[in-house]
Amino acid sequence: MGESEKGKTALIAGATGLVGGELVKLLLADEAYAEVVALVRKPAALPAGGKLTQVVTDWSDEQVTEVMRGKGRGADVFCALGTTMKQTGTKERFRKVDFDYPLLLGRLAERYGASAYVSVTAVGSDPRSVFFYSRVKGELETELQRLSIPALHIFRPSLLLGNRSEVRPGERLGERLSGLFASAMIGSWRKYRPIQAETVARGMAAAVKHGGVGAAKYEYEQITALSGRG
Repeated sequence: MGESEKGKTALIAGATGLVGGELVKLLLADEAYAEVVALVRKPAALPAGGKLTQVVTDWSDEQVTEVMRGKGRGADVFCALGTTMKQTGTKERFRKVDFDYPLLLGRLAERYGASAYVSVTAVGSDPRSVFFYSRVKGELETELQRLSIPALHIFRPSLLLGNRSEVRPGERLGERLSGLFASAMIGSWRKYRPIQAETVARGMAAAVKHGGVGAAKYEYEQITALSGRG
C-alpha cells in the first residue's frame, strides 16, 4: 500500500538526476514517509537509508505497472526525469524519456490511486512551440492535466544549478551567463532566472504537503516561495 500506519510511500523517477537526487535526500529525512522507492535504470549510489528501496526498471509498461500496482495507492509520486538531445542522439529517444515515461507514470498513478503526482517540465513549455524541447514539455503538461489525480503539481524551472555528475559545457556556459544577468531578470523575465536544483526539490516536497488538490503550475517565484528560499 502507498500509506501505512507509520507513514506514506514516495515514488521517485529520475532519482539519480540533479533534482531527483535532492528529492531522495529530502524525503528520506522526512518522517512523513515510511518508504521511499526510487525507480532507476541501474543500481545507483543513492544515500543509504533503511526506508529506501531501489527498483531497477527498463521502463516497460509491465515493469512500471507492477511497481505502481504494489506501491501506488495513496502514494506521492515524483517525476524528475529529463534528458538532452545530446544524450539521446535522436528526437525519438528524447521524447521517450521526457514524454512517454512521465506520462506512463502519471497514467499509472491515476489508475492505482496515488494521492499526488509531481512532475518537472520547464519554463516556456508550450505544445504549440516551434522549439522541439519546449513543445514536448508542453505536450506532456497537456496530457497530465487530462488525468484524474487528486493533486497534480507541475514545476517549470529555468536553468537548473547544482553539482552535476557529468560535465555539460553548454550548461556550464549558460550558468555563468545567467548568473551575470540574473539580477536584470525582473517582471515577466523573472521566471527565467536560474534556480538551484535543491530549491526545486524542496518546492516539490512542500507542494505535496501544502498545495491542496487540483492542478497547479509553479515557476521561479512560486518555487522559491514554496521552498522557503523566496
